[in-house]
Amino acid sequence: MQLTSTDAGNIALDFIMAEWNIPEGDKDWFVIISSRLLGESWYIVELGIPGFPDRWYIQVYDTGECDPNYTFTSPIGGNEGYVDLESLPHLLGEVLICERNTR
Repeated sequence: MQLTSTDAGNIALDFIMAEWNIPEGDKDWFVIISSRLLGESWYIVELGIPGFPDRWYIQVYDTGECDPNYTFTSPIGGNEGYVDLESLPHLLGEVLICERNTR
């Protein structure tokens, strides 16, 4: 496989940025927590925002494509409030509210 773990992480990050129309300037809020090769042809990439328990898990294939059916997890449900999001840029807070409400 020519795709490296770092490549897969960056592809997943670009995917989530495009998926939510997050401005390029907010990219630094995200971190690639892990990028693991599974099987011979794809990686599973874990993304997060430092200080927050929310995680995105995205499959990145050796073709450089991402599976659009990514997984989002959070121990915080939509009914628990959003006080923790006050320190984030508005759009990132909106993304987490939406993800927490639908998962």
